[in-house]
Amino acid sequence: MKIIVPMAGRGSRLRPHTLTIPKPLIPIAGKPIVHRLVEDIAGVLNQAIEEVAFIIHESFGKKIEEELIAIAQKLGAKGTIYYQNEALGTGHAIMCAKDSLSGPAVIAYADTLIRADFDLDATADSVIWVKQVDQPEAFGVVKLNEANEIVELVEKPVTFVSDLAVIGIYYFKDVAVLKNELQLVLDNNIIHGGEYQINDGIKQMMAKGMKFVPGKVDEWMDCGNKNVTVETNSRMLGFLHNDGEHLVDFDVKLENSTIIPPCYIGKNVILINATVGPNVSLGDGCHVQNSTIKNSLVQTHSHIKNANLDNAMIGNHASFDGNFSSISIGDYSILE
Repeated sequence: MKIIVPMAGRGSRLRPHTLTIPKPLIPIAGKPIVHRLVEDIAGVLNQAIEEVAFIIHESFGKKIEEELIAIAQKLGAKGTIYYQNEALGTGHAIMCAKDSLSGPAVIAYADTLIRADFDLDATADSVIWVKQVDQPEAFGVVKLNEANEIVELVEKPVTFVSDLAVIGIYYFKDVAVLKNELQLVLDNNIIHGGEYQINDGIKQMMAKGMKFVPGKVDEWMDCGNKNVTVETNSRMLGFLHNDGEHLVDFDVKLENSTIIPPCYIGKNVILINATVGPNVSLGDGCHVQNSTIKNSLVQTHSHIKNANLDNAMIGNHASFDGNFSSISIGDYSILE
């Protein structure tokens, strides 16, 4: 089994945080999004992972490439890096990894997290994972026939088709079939929304009679912008806390301070006259003084004092001193 992870560029919806770090490497409950995604997929597949292929922008740099390779190696898999330096769509991104597109594979976009427990349908050519949503008109959805097979993909339907939204995780019994169809998409310059789309390759597979079935996840958590990323951090902390995972480092220094779980507290964190939690992540080396923080995500080595924060997202090496209550500041920012 292979896992193919298109990561593309840094994105704009989560700025300023993505100016210095790609969105898939922003930590959720102390671990980068893409790290959690790959581990969770490997866990639910319950199969040996042969290779994890990451499609990134070349500007990510060698340090990030080494971190991604380490994620694969931790699973006992080969890690491979491919580049997509132009934002030409999901289909184009996948084809940037064409040398790895053979055999059974899961394709997963690296801005989403899941909680799931499922078995692959061995009779299907492909599984497209979906989640029931309240506003299907805002998503791409699947249309099912009476046999519970996917017969159509519909992007943001104006009239009701179904309430099963595509979450961006796909299984292919032989991903080489998708590769061949996407090559035709590229060769024939089939473009929608200005980009080459994975859906056009999938639709060609459906037209040839291949069997697609839905897979359902228990939880689908987006990391598209600041508010949903903070919410995802809170939800993930709750899941991990209920799983019994130890989330607070043993060397946290507390002085007249309280931690209200669930919280993730990294190494070398100092809390002085502070109340932290619930639903807070503090990365390594953070200092918090004379402050109350809840429902917030703070990355590493940031200093916060005299603050009352709720629904806040703060980057690395930031300094915040004030009484703002809902903020979003990136790496090396200072508010005094």
